[in-house]
Amino acid sequence: MSTSTESGNQHRDVERIDDVDVSTEMRGSFLEYAYSVIYSRALPDARDGLKPVQRRILFQMTEMGLRPDRGHVKSARVVGDVMGKLHPHGDTAIYDALVRLAQWFTLRVPLVDGHGNFGSLDDGPAAARYTEARLEASALALTDSLDEDVVDFVPNYDNSLQQPEVLPAAWPNLLVNGASGIAVGMATNMAPHNLGEVVSAARHLLANPEASLDDLMAHVPGPDLPAGARIVGLEGIRDAYETGRGSFRMRATTQIESVTARRKGIVVTELPYLVGPEKVIDKIKQGVQSKKLAGISDVIDLTDRKHGLKLVIEIKTGFAPEAVLEQLYRHTPLEESFHINNVALVDGGPRTLGLKELLQVYLDHRLSVVRRRSEFRLGKRRDRLHLVEGLLIAILDIDEVIQIIRSSDDSEEARGRLMLVFDLSEIQAEYILELRLRRLTKFSRIELEGEADNLRREIAALEELLASPTLLREQVSRELEAAADEFATPRRTLLLTEGAVEAPVRGASKLVTPDALQIPDAPTRVLLSATGRILRIDLDESGQLPRPRRRSKHDAVAADVEASTQGDIGAVTNLGRVYRMTAASLPVAPAASALLSAGVSAREYFNITEKGERIVGLVALGAEVPLALATRDGVVKRVNPAEWGRAHELSAINLKPGDEVVGAARASDDDTLVFVTSDAQLLHYSASLVRPQGANAGGMAGVKLASQARVIAFNVVAAADIADAVVVTIAEPPSDEALFSDVNGSAKTSALGEFPAKGRATGGVRAQRFVRGESRLATAWVGAAPARANAKDGAIRELPEGLAKRDASGVQLDSAVAWVGHAIGDDTSDTES
Repeated sequence: MSTSTESGNQHRDVERIDDVDVSTEMRGSFLEYAYSVIYSRALPDARDGLKPVQRRILFQMTEMGLRPDRGHVKSARVVGDVMGKLHPHGDTAIYDALVRLAQWFTLRVPLVDGHGNFGSLDDGPAAARYTEARLEASALALTDSLDEDVVDFVPNYDNSLQQPEVLPAAWPNLLVNGASGIAVGMATNMAPHNLGEVVSAARHLLANPEASLDDLMAHVPGPDLPAGARIVGLEGIRDAYETGRGSFRMRATTQIESVTARRKGIVVTELPYLVGPEKVIDKIKQGVQSKKLAGISDVIDLTDRKHGLKLVIEIKTGFAPEAVLEQLYRHTPLEESFHINNVALVDGGPRTLGLKELLQVYLDHRLSVVRRRSEFRLGKRRDRLHLVEGLLIAILDIDEVIQIIRSSDDSEEARGRLMLVFDLSEIQAEYILELRLRRLTKFSRIELEGEADNLRREIAALEELLASPTLLREQVSRELEAAADEFATPRRTLLLTEGAVEAPVRGASKLVTPDALQIPDAPTRVLLSATGRILRIDLDESGQLPRPRRRSKHDAVAADVEASTQGDIGAVTNLGRVYRMTAASLPVAPAASALLSAGVSAREYFNITEKGERIVGLVALGAEVPLALATRDGVVKRVNPAEWGRAHELSAINLKPGDEVVGAARASDDDTLVFVTSDAQLLHYSASLVRPQGANAGGMAGVKLASQARVIAFNVVAAADIADAVVVTIAEPPSDEALFSDVNGSAKTSALGEFPAKGRATGGVRAQRFVRGESRLATAWVGAAPARANAKDGAIRELPEGLAKRDASGVQLDSAVAWVGHAIGDDTSDTES
């Protein structure tokens, strides 16, 4: 008997051991991992501003039909579809990305409409099984036209489905919503911006490819954070826009108010980007316990959904709130730094981009999208026109068509005979064979002829668009404008070149004593410019404004008031309201040169939201000198500020419907009240003729107005300035010439002393004789010389030299004047600094 081994023994499994260099293996594995993180996870694409997981979420939600006009679905369902079809990673990562797309405090323009608890700055969201989601209209603009071959599609992870390589992105999502992510060896951190401003800059670059950074920053002055707050210092922003790297300081929006009859508090209504109230409260408590903060008695969180964020930091008696606020900026997240690092994927590689490069990459993408979409639509319309022309041929000889079809043995023979007899293409012949009998009516023929004409017009327009780069750029610009009109919102973040309270550099650990928190109650002057900017300038030891180093080239003073740094100032609006503020909370002018450019917008500073409301005067609250004000309908009133209460918002006059305040200033009995009306009448009389009234009174008759006339200017001239006071009047341009020329009206300067004083409630005397075509005054001003005129943008304008007679006609202006006020300081001559 022969013996043999089993086949398993004959073919034993042979172990294979390969020797691999550890350093080579680690290098290769690390590079693969780094590539995956950089390109597939952490960095956004510069074209649509999305990371892969965000792009897949939006695309899959579009495929699921989760439009804004349809109901929400469970977030878990969205996460499951995205994970199963496109993104084979953990559901937690997908849900976190979905939540971020829905958070208003994270994105400037949210892309997902979340229903349920999607978290806050201090707490995370509920689980995906409890929340629901659908797309916002803004997200549909990012995915629009995906079915028109506008972008390339790539396979998903298992090659079973197709997904877009990039979204069409009808608006610049990367700049608008920003991005953050940590890759391997690099990171990105981009700040959100205002959609309207970014689109404006993109359209400007589209029309002017050689535009400079300064040109673009005229449209995008800085980031616009979702939660508002303030940005202090703009130097780092320019660095970031130029090089792609920079930093800026974010500061909470605060206001000092009286929380009780004897105690003041700091009210916080807006926090820096991604800073929550609980984090601020914890830091304040830690600072008080460690003796880094002093003067704080309590912190109360009054935040709710109806009124939004509100933190009240109560100040102990004897401590200056301004000084305590300075310490809060130093030791708490009420002031934070944002470090910009604009790293994004461009042409498949990470690049650090400045503002112009970011806009250019996006515009190149949109130009490609619109071009490919136009080519797709052109092809579709040509194909349809080809079929319509074949149908028209068939309808004209329908009897012969029917005979050919009936006499053919099969459809293939019929198709060939139709092509031969009527000179049709195979596609046309096949389409005719599938034609329904109902389409053979006379009405269908008329419809087809009209459709053919429309198709030819559309084809011609598309061919013209594709043949002209200029028309293509104009089309992209129009679509950007439409997106901005639909989705843009007003700016939320206030940009400041100088801080209201200069906060020292962080890191100081010395104890804070009450003496260190005291701010000297020094004399100061608060100035309101003609274009609506407000600031304060501290007076010198003699109580005078510092001597200007050189003439201010921007803006005139519309109102000013002397006060102390800790004193309360009232800002009077044209609606009769008075907003209280503390002078110490205002920006301080660094020098008397270019003073007003260092101020902030009064509307933004006081958070004036009502349309048409503006600041018309300033008053020192608690002063003994009464406030005089006049209305458009000729009413005058004097009220004692010392009688007002301690509320933040006060009432200066009870206005009649349709009336408004045109001017307000303090006026003692020795001062002179001056009215100028639209029909060029000037009336002035002593302020003593107007007795002071209570805050809720409606005033008394101040000037007698002719029919259709109104008061356009009201000024108070101090007794010491009456001899040097001048009257500046500017007539509107002739109505029959303004439409066809550059006529800018006529102006005249006269001495107030030439106008006789009259009684209260009387008519005035003529202040300017109108030339042909002029019928009313556009603006006027009365005050101590010299006068300062400005254009609408604040640029200085020259007034006629010398003094004219009171009833003389004006001198035609070379350029339009919007406002007139007085100059800053005593010396307005041009001198070198």
